Amino acid sequence: VLTSLTTSMTWAGHPSSPPVVDTSQGKVLGKHVSVEGFAQPVAVFLGIPFARPPLGSLRFAPPQPAEPWNFVKNTTSYPPMCSQDAAGGQVLSDLFTNRKESIPLTFSEDCLYLNIYTPVDLRKKNRLPVMVWIHGGGLMVGGASTYSGLVLSAHENVVVVTIQYRLGIWGYFSTGDEHSRGNWGLLDQVAALRWVQENIANFGGNPGSVTIFGESAGGISVSILVLSPLAKNLFHRAISESGVALITALVKKDMKDAAQQIAFLCWV
Repeated sequence: VLTSLTTSMTWAGHPSSPPVVDTSQGKVLGKHVSVEGFAQPVAVFLGIPFARPPLGSLRFAPPQPAEPWNFVKNTTSYPPMCSQDAAGGQVLSDLFTNRKESIPLTFSEDCLYLNIYTPVDLRKKNRLPVMVWIHGGGLMVGGASTYSGLVLSAHENVVVVTIQYRLGIWGYFSTGDEHSRGNWGLLDQVAALRWVQENIANFGGNPGSVTIFGESAGGISVSILVLSPLAKNLFHRAISESGVALITALVKKDMKDAAQQIAFLCWV
């Protein structure tokens, strides 16, 4: 879906200054990128935090709103991917990426960021449809930055958002009780969609026309979000590609037993 074409960073028609946008946390600085065959460049914002880093007491806990800042945050470089098996993450990225440029992959628990691609002149009051991409990877590997929304944004005249969410044990560890309820990765997705509702208008998007779409584990996530009351009114259309919530492997009945096995393996 996110098909790539040759891009260039040196189009003479770029606005004289890089884009700066207000968000509910503070201002963010992006960059203009041109796409071959299109006069209007795409404004790109990479690594906007939509939640606080899930570290310390926030590990294995619901995401919390990002802390505000009082400066212009530079959002022109790819954020780290969520913690995962590095080799598996590299293989998936090499297999599925549609970026022309090669970027070094980095991994961190501090990973709750999103990227935005908008084709509009941000000096005008445009309101374009919004498409939010949820990456695949078996809920174990992957990241938003594997997929560039640049060409989709330019070709279809839509605002594209790619989001990240906690993976593996960091995203789905559960004891089956109040101590660690689990599904943190899905709650991250809900938090990202809530951020989009609050802020996307400032990026030229229409918060009343949001489509979520994803492939494999991303498609599964889309299917779950369609069913979840937590995501009500956060999106309006959904595209689930090769994944649904009915897959039995997603469900564990005895989470406490699984948690004890993990604790044993970790020598806890």
